[in-house]
Amino acid sequence: FFLILTLSSTMKFAIAILSLVAPSVVAFAPSAFVRTSTALAIGKEGNVEFGGNTWKPDSEKMGSTDTGDYFPDDYDADIAFGDGMMGSQSGGRQNDGPALPGMENLGEDAIMMGGIEVNENIPEGMEFIPSSVPDGEIAMQVAASGKAAVFELDVKPVCMTFEDFYVSFSTDSHQSFSVTPSAGRMDRRGGEITYLTVVCDPRGQAGTFTGDLVINLPEDNSKMCYKVTATSF
Repeated sequence: FFLILTLSSTMKFAIAILSLVAPSVVAFAPSAFVRTSTALAIGKEGNVEFGGNTWKPDSEKMGSTDTGDYFPDDYDADIAFGDGMMGSQSGGRQNDGPALPGMENLGEDAIMMGGIEVNENIPEGMEFIPSSVPDGEIAMQVAASGKAAVFELDVKPVCMTFEDFYVSFSTDSHQSFSVTPSAGRMDRRGGEITYLTVVCDPRGQAGTFTGDLVINLPEDNSKMCYKVTATSF
């Protein structure tokens, strides 16, 4: 009986040992693995786009932008193939080529600027013609790009009575000259001196400028003249 009991206990112990060892053995056992593969057919119709990109621009919205924005929409240049050739050597032809908008009559109704301006205080039609021999001479120096040169001219009265006078440069004088005042009343001989301001404003132009300043005394039928020379440097 003791032997049977011992064998029974031994078998129970062995079974318990196997129950503990079996999971560990299974963990290290090789497992079955199946490799799958997928074949990709490249170059076959259906997965490749043949012919490149099919996008195309909207041609109706595409156009030339060579014409500047400053031309009006209805401006038609109508330029011939030979227009503008030879440049300044084209023989001096005027109105060669299309005129820009607003400049079609350039040269026909253009206003020329410059020259001696006649003051509105001077009677219409009065002329300022210098004498062959001036009563005096004025020399001035002025910087071409600087401020205008100013000369104060003292004119002593020469008439026996009070006289109206009018002053201006002759029409052939350089346009840089001007004088103020252009009109006034001169005292009689021995009286107060009349002061005139002579101005030379070359506005960037250099050279030697000349002008004839004429003082008309119409009531006395006489005049006084001054030769003005300005050197602009």
